[in-house]
Amino acid sequence: MLKRLTLASMAAALVACMGYAQTTNNVTIPVTKTPATSGKQMFVNYCAPCHGVDGTGQGPVSSSLKMPPADLTLLSKNNGGQFPDAHLAAVLKFGAQTPAHGSAEMPVWGPVLGKMDQRTEENEQLRISNLIRYLKTIQVK
Repeated sequence: MLKRLTLASMAAALVACMGYAQTTNNVTIPVTKTPATSGKQMFVNYCAPCHGVDGTGQGPVSSSLKMPPADLTLLSKNNGGQFPDAHLAAVLKFGAQTPAHGSAEMPVWGPVLGKMDQRTEENEQLRISNLIRYLKTIQVK
């Protein structure tokens, strides 16, 4: 059951990302609710279509983007061995400065993640924190 739900979520995210990559207009991205405690599940549902399940930037949508997605496994290496927690939190909440998605912003997940739960700001922070915690686990050594 979880496998089917994961596949359905990835398919929905893939379609959403492809639509977002082809336009500079605002696009509503359907999001399947995942537990706030599961950074890995959030990554699979929201990030993997572009960044790949392994985080290397080779997701199924990546070839449709104007610029390839970042290799998220190199965040620490590219930052002098320090994981950029604060920068990553800002990107998740406010968007990126890299025009890989056809505009100056990537899908801004912070507000979307916050709206999934009753206590918006607290749960938005919890989701972002757990996603960042998961990204730390996929860093190359």
